[in-house]
Formats: sequence, structure tokens, C-alpha cells
Amino acid sequence: MSDFLKKGRDGEPACGNAPDSAPGLFAARAPGEQDAPAPSGETGPAQETPGAPAQAAEAASAAGAPSAAEAASAAEAASAAGAPAGQPAATDAFDAQQEAEQAAADAQKVLAEYDRESNTRQFTGLRKNLMRYALAAFSLYVLWMNVFSTLPEQIRRASFVGLVIFLAFFLYPLRKGDTSRVNHVAWYDVVLAVVGAGCYFYYVFNFEAIVNRAGRNTTLDVVVGIVGILILAELCRRVVGFPILVVAGCFVAYAFYADFSTKRIFSHLFYTTEGVMGTPIGVCSTFIVLFILFGSFLDKTGVGKYFIDIANSIAGAAVGGPAKVAVIASALQGMISGSSVANTVGSGSFTIPMMKRTGYPPEFAGAVEAAASTGGQIMPPIMGAAAFLMAQITGFDYSEVAIAAILPAFLYFAGIFLMVHFEAKKLNLRGLDKSEIPSFWKIFLEKGYLLLPLVVLVYSMMSGKTSSMSAVYAILTSIVVSMFRKDTRMSFSAFLDALEIGARSTISVAVACAIAGIIVGIVTLTGIGLKLASGLLALSGGIKILALFFTMLACIILGMGVPTTANYVIMATITAPIVVKLGVDLLAAHMFVFYFGIVADITPPVALAAYAGSAIAKSNPMKTGVTATRIAIAAFIVPYVFAFSPEMLLLGAPVYRAVQIAVTSFIGMYGVAAGMEGFMQTKLNWPQRLFCIACGLMLIDTGVLTDIVGITGIAVMTFLQRRAVRQTA
Repeated sequence: MSDFLKKGRDGEPACGNAPDSAPGLFAARAPGEQDAPAPSGETGPAQETPGAPAQAAEAASAAGAPSAAEAASAAEAASAAGAPAGQPAATDAFDAQQEAEQAAADAQKVLAEYDRESNTRQFTGLRKNLMRYALAAFSLYVLWMNVFSTLPEQIRRASFVGLVIFLAFFLYPLRKGDTSRVNHVAWYDVVLAVVGAGCYFYYVFNFEAIVNRAGRNTTLDVVVGIVGILILAELCRRVVGFPILVVAGCFVAYAFYADFSTKRIFSHLFYTTEGVMGTPIGVCSTFIVLFILFGSFLDKTGVGKYFIDIANSIAGAAVGGPAKVAVIASALQGMISGSSVANTVGSGSFTIPMMKRTGYPPEFAGAVEAAASTGGQIMPPIMGAAAFLMAQITGFDYSEVAIAAILPAFLYFAGIFLMVHFEAKKLNLRGLDKSEIPSFWKIFLEKGYLLLPLVVLVYSMMSGKTSSMSAVYAILTSIVVSMFRKDTRMSFSAFLDALEIGARSTISVAVACAIAGIIVGIVTLTGIGLKLASGLLALSGGIKILALFFTMLACIILGMGVPTTANYVIMATITAPIVVKLGVDLLAAHMFVFYFGIVADITPPVALAAYAGSAIAKSNPMKTGVTATRIAIAAFIVPYVFAFSPEMLLLGAPVYRAVQIAVTSFIGMYGVAAGMEGFMQTKLNWPQRLFCIACGLMLIDTGVLTDIVGITGIAVMTFLQRRAVRQTA
């Protein structure tokens, strides 16, 4: 069974011709990597392409849905047990088979609707092999570049972007739906691939001459730069979507408005390390791409299925079990994945039907999966690759960034888990039958070794190794681990598949980072960032909480429809300096803007993760988005807390203080979740709900006095609830 990363790989969609394995890290494009769909209800029809049904079925299998064979086996087992034909056991097996087939079809449609990279060209025969080997060669080049190369950084970055452009124009057609013609590549795409790559390799081969000109670029230099950026923009439209292009276009337009010459603008954006070849693409071509490759190799070990089985063994039998399985599985998967839509479609094709069958309303089922999957991008150690960007931009060690993210991520998932629990209690929903639940210790002892690559990754980075080398060690460990069992043993073909998958996954992230570099370049060229900061501070009248609120709105708007990595770059460039000016700790400021950039994925009107969940749940998209926002309420509360009390980030805090903050914050989320759901042990009226929320917020604050007041309030409400239950018994 494939891995959860099958969720919707970039360029390796269910309707594509990528290898029969699940996608790797950052698999399906981060939410926003396509135009926001109108909240109209059901998703549009998916395009059918050769091989799609089989790949979609495998995607459902990767998510944990029972296969037709498994369903048939269940029917035979029921018959052997003496169950008469047509009795519940056989009926359940038939329903499981139907559910598996429907999950596969839903996953296929959702990917085609919401994942722009799921619409790549189809190749067969020789052309398919040529594309496969070209992508694998690109991955090997990236590994060589990071491990052995001593070339100047500018040459490495330019060659990386050039190769991405060359490969991408062969994969992505002019229009989203132009994938029906097998083995067809339009002549103009060949021209764009060659000319686009040529612009960046012009920089590579003329690097010394360009450096010696010291900014006095020739007319040819400027023309090459303009053409290279325009072709990159067209590729971004195809691969990522319009939202980030609109933002970048507005910044470039401002540069012209500010009377900067065309020559100066494009020379700055193309030939310096503060534009296209700036920090975002530098981080992408080193740290991020290696972790993408790590994800694709890890996928081959079957760790995704392992995560789902572990979650099922822990919470499957609990009250409202399937929803809790979704939360735990998404949290585990989020440790190494960075795409909300990918997580939602992958695990959602399994968990959402189970939640509906258990009794959860469709909107709630879709919202739980969307909210939990979005949390994957704030879950250490990867954090959708933002952890590496954050370390690079702020100057903190990676380990400090990862540690700082632990407690906020814990509170986020605790909040969702508690919401799910109270909803299940309110609806009197039971968990799965214990016969359907795998044994935790059996799973752990049999396949616990699958976690070794993650252990090696974290240990390497915490012990001072560079992120690049840590990823390489983790990749090698994944290959070794795959050899432990015959069913996961990595053949040469599987090795090539992992390289191809990693290359496909890299393209959208690289394009988004390159465009984000344009935004950074305009900010450094014009100084518009300071003007935006001054304007926002003036608008807020210098009131900290009001300025933070306006910053939150800006982050949510700017984050709509933008991939995770590019999202953070935009936030760090435009809004983080504003928060720092308010006196907020540097790392807390960057965490603040990152959180609110991410929640755009579940915040209407552009809530791609929620819309993906609603498509599988067959629910109203807007209602699902609103419900997901309510369920993920912690994401709207916690950032304010660590902005005012950076102790929550655990940096420099003594152990006892860290434990106190974790325990009291969890109790606080208990109160907030109960108030939001209107249920604790029995129904809460509105005054009680508001009281619970207020007490919960006091506990999430890190002050001692607020903790005492909050704990007292929650204790009183718990006592009153228990008494009410006894009186009605």
C-alpha cells in the first residue's frame, strides 16, 4: 500500500503518468497553488486520462481505504463464519468495497479540480521514459550540487532555475485542461523551454563577465533578464496560479511608479542575489529540494500507511473515533509533509467517509480533515519547509525554530481534537468496533523501524549537522530501511521513481520561490516595506493589539492562494518587520505572520483545503470553510499569546516553566473548545459558553494570575456540568 504522500503530488497526479508510487514531501501543491474556486457546491467534473482510474484507486489505497480485494476477502470471511448471504457482515464488506471505489473516484476529481499540478501532460513509451530519466537526472544533479559542488552560489541558483523551467514547460500545458492529447508537446512550449532555460544559463556561462561589469549591464543583459522573468511568470501562471503573480505584479508596478528605470529594475531582479536568484530560491535549491527528495524516498518505505494504522490503533475505538484518527494521522503526516490540499485529499479519502458513516455531519467531517491537514504546515520538524526559510531569514538555528513551534502546534491539534471529542459527545457518536482496530504494539513492533529516517533527520540537525547533510543522511537511511522487508524493498526502478517524484514535486515549490524572490527584490530596491510598516502603525494609532489585528488581516489576505514557502517569504518581507516594530520578539514575529498566512487555506472565501474536504464530503464548500475556521480557532488565538508572551515558544524557558505553560495552555484549550462547541459533559447555554471561552483564554495566556483565575473557572464549570449530568440521570 502506498504512502499518504500520494495525496496529490505535484506533477504526479492521479491523472498523470508518474510512477505508481505516492508523491513525496510537498506532494500536492500547497493550497493556493491554483486559482481559488468559487464556493459553488460540488467540484467540477474531473478530466479522465489514460490510467487515471487505477492510479486514483491506488491513491485511495494509500489513504487507507479498503481495496476491492480486501472487501472481497471480508465477504468470504463473513461467509466462512456462517453469516447468511445478505446479512450485515456481507453487506458491510460490500459497502466497504463501494466506499473504496467512491473514495478513489472522489480523490481523482478533487485533485483534478484543486491541484493545478494534477493536470500535466501524458506520455507513453519512449517519451515517457525520456521524461522519467530527465527528471531523475535533475534530482541527481541537485544532490551532486549540494554535496560535492564548489561552484559559486549564483551559478548554482541560476542553473537550478534554468533546469526547472526547461523541464516544467514539457510537463505543464498552456491551459489547465489541455492534457488529453498523449505524447503531445506544443511547439511554442518547446520554444519557451529552450529560451527560458537559455536566459538563466546565459547568466551561468557569462557569470564572470557580468560580475566584472559591476552593475553596468549591457542592453543584451537587460533583454535576457526581461525575457527570463517574463517566461518565469508564464510558468508560474501554469504551475502555481494567478494569486502570487498578482502580488508580484503589483510590487513591480510600484517600482515603475517610483521612477526606477526598466534597466535598473530588471538588472536588480535578475543579476543580483536579491531577486529571482535571492534567498528563497537559494533555500529551495539546497534545503527544501533535499527534503522533498527525502519525502519521496520515505514514501517508498510505507510510512504513510503506518501513520494511519498508528492513529487508528490509538483513537479508532474512542468516542467519535474516525475524526480523532484524522486529527492524529494528519499531525503525524504533517511532520514531514507541507501541503494542506495534499493531506486533505490523501487521508481525507479514507477518514471523511468514515466520519460521515459514524454520524458526523458532512460539513463537520470535511472541516475536521481540512483543519487538521492545514496544521501539517505548522508541525515541526518540516513546517512546510518554512522552518528552513525562517532559520535563514531570522538567523536562528534550525533547532531553535523547530523547538519554538512545538507548543503552538500541540495546542493547535489539541484544540481540534477536543472540538471533535465534544462534537461526538454532543451527537452521542461511538467509535469503531474493536475488531476493526489494529493492535498498537503489534504495529509498533512490526514496523516501528519505519520511523528511523525521521529519527536520523532530527538527531542530525539537532547535533549540529547542516540541514542539507541531515536530509542526505535521512535519504540514505530511508533506502536502508526499505530493505528490511520484502514488500518495501527498493528496487532500481523504485529508486528511479523516487528521484522522478522528487523532481516533479520540486517544480511548483521552485517556481513559487523564484516569484517570491521578485517581491523581496522590489522591497529591497524601493524600500516599500518600511512605508507599509509606517502606514500600518499610523492606522493603528500605535496600539499594539490593534496593529497585530491589522497585520493578521494583511497576512490572511496575502496568504490566500499562495503556496506555503512563497507565503512565508511574502509575510517575512512585508509584515514581519511591522510586528517587530511593535516590540515583538523577532522569532515570535515571524511565527505570528506565518501562522496567519497559513490559515488562509481554511479561511473563506479562498479556503482551498476546506473546499477539497467539502468535495470529498459532498458538503457545502462555504459552510465547510466556516466550520473549519471554527474548529481551528487555536490558530487565531495562539499567535497573539506568543506575540505578547514569547515564553510560549520555550526558548530559554526553564523546564518547570515549559511544563507549566504546556499544561495550563492545554486546559485552556479545553475551555475554549467546550465553549465553541457548546458542550462539555452536557449542553452549555450561551452565558456558560462565553464563560468557558473567557477562562480558556486566561489559561492560554502565560501569566500566573490568569492561570489561577482560568483554572478556577474551568473547575467550577466542570463541577456544575457533572452535577447537571447526575441530576438528569
